Amino acid sequence: MEFTPAKLNIFLFLKLPAAFWSGVRVKSISEGQCIVTVKHRWFNQNPFKSMYFAVQAMAAELTTGALVMMQIKKSEKKISMLVANNNGNFSKKATGRITFICNDGHLIEDAIKKTIATGEGQTVWMKSIGVNEKGEQVSEMNFEWSIKLKS
Repeated sequence: MEFTPAKLNIFLFLKLPAAFWSGVRVKSISEGQCIVTVKHRWFNQNPFKSMYFAVQAMAAELTTGALVMMQIKKSEKKISMLVANNNGNFSKKATGRITFICNDGHLIEDAIKKTIATGEGQTVWMKSIGVNEKGEQVSEMNFEWSIKLKS
């Protein structure tokens, strides 16, 4: 798969429909950064008139997971990937359009190089920050990705 926003959004529709129907969309991706947005709507709200935390988690995870997938494809090796752990902090109500940004592509690139060189599985923590339309941080989520060469 080519890693463009359009191709990733089709992937969402086909493989992660809950994220797609919640409004999660990839806006840009490069080897080092992925940007995903989601707009607060009736469909993805909680009882407190803000975005449900799980919708924020889907968008945040996508920023990290898309970078992992991109770096695996770049390596031309068969490598498995799995979220081993995650955590998050919510600092403000998420209303309006929320933009999640992960700038940790270099971390997963290094981990993939290391797993290829040593044959040993690696784990790497990647961070995604969610900000509202005013640029105020609403959440920060961290995902620990586990990667290993497939036999």
